[in-house]
Amino acid sequence: MAKKFHLGWFLQGSSAQAWGEPFTGAIGRDWRQPDLFVDMARHLERGRFDYILIEDSSYVGESYGNSRELYLQSALSVPRQDPSIVATLMAAATSRIGIVPTLSTFAYPPYLLARLVATLDQVSAGRIGWNLVTGSSDFAAMNYGMPGMPDHDLRYEMAEEYIAATNMLWDSWDKDAILADTASGVFADHTKVRHTDFNGKWFKTRGPLNSGPCVQGRPVIAQAGGSPRGKQFAGTHADTVVASVKGTAAMKAFRDDVRAAAVASGRNPDHVKLLWLVTPVLGETEEEAQLRQKQRLARAEAGLPQLMAHFGKTTNINFAAYDLDMPVAEMTLTTNGHQQSLDDFKRNAGKKTLREAMLSYRGNSGSVPLVGTCDSVAAQMGEVIEEVGGDGFLITTNDTSRRVVAEVVDGLVPALQARNLVRKEYAHATFRENLREF
Repeated sequence: MAKKFHLGWFLQGSSAQAWGEPFTGAIGRDWRQPDLFVDMARHLERGRFDYILIEDSSYVGESYGNSRELYLQSALSVPRQDPSIVATLMAAATSRIGIVPTLSTFAYPPYLLARLVATLDQVSAGRIGWNLVTGSSDFAAMNYGMPGMPDHDLRYEMAEEYIAATNMLWDSWDKDAILADTASGVFADHTKVRHTDFNGKWFKTRGPLNSGPCVQGRPVIAQAGGSPRGKQFAGTHADTVVASVKGTAAMKAFRDDVRAAAVASGRNPDHVKLLWLVTPVLGETEEEAQLRQKQRLARAEAGLPQLMAHFGKTTNINFAAYDLDMPVAEMTLTTNGHQQSLDDFKRNAGKKTLREAMLSYRGNSGSVPLVGTCDSVAAQMGEVIEEVGGDGFLITTNDTSRRVVAEVVDGLVPALQARNLVRKEYAHATFRENLREF
């Protein structure tokens, strides 16, 4: 019997999403209004997705050519609105799907984040997650008054302390502390609300929270660390992992590492759901799908500077300084940013030139290629899970539009449901319960 898996959507930020791409409705659409994303959440809920994750960054890129010009001209990750606001509107428009804003540990004091996320979990009736990121850009750090980002592994050490502080705050209220007993006149049982004092090396906070208990006890934690230290952190703390590696061998190794880290920390590895990032290219026929893939790759080739600028923003590397025909193997590329992304890029580059490697890696995103009709892509997805393991897929795309969402929800999802690969109905009311359903 085929293994049932989970579906999520990795929304690459909000605001000016996919500006200039076909069928995005950029002309005449006010980027400041989140109608597209609120509608998207409704449709993904109709497709019984587990969650939508709102990726974020809080600075304007300037790595490419040491300039902000291309980022602003092309709307590359800018403008970006605060994801917690967009998450609130998505939650108000839905009733079952999980909503996961990205919030950085360097940008929020632990008490502020714990209170914000607890409130979101309450108003959504237990459907909130937190995509925990440690930050990667010196520019972002400077926006918050810091001189720059700490070293990569130190950021994870600080995050260990940070999540200990937020967990202590969430745990300061028992789930049944609210009595609301009109007969006795007692609203909350004070014996079930505990004083907390967290005194760490980097973070200090006092509690209890004044916002009351999370519906889920604690929010669902999402995490995307792919470095050795990042995978250790994910295995210890994450409920769901954004897995972004290319090729089945790397996917198997990634999954084994995270699950081993979960076991080492005393957790059930089945409680850590790994979802592979993929970008399906769908057509009514195989020929149409292949044509759309060729068109997509042609747009990527025409937008090569934008691809390099976007990857440079992630890795803090100025790719404009390199000859496009230089083999990647001859380049000295290091980062204090997303190490796993850079390592995966170099591993996949082999003997390719920078031009070839960038088009291969960034122009054709996804852990595995998925091109074909809805039925054939559904079959491919089932085969990938059978071969490499994991718990599902996070769909992502550079051309987010109502058309793309409809093709997935009204085309691909029914094909997956017909093969009994994904759920047809939500079994539970809260995000974590649905995530652990299978």
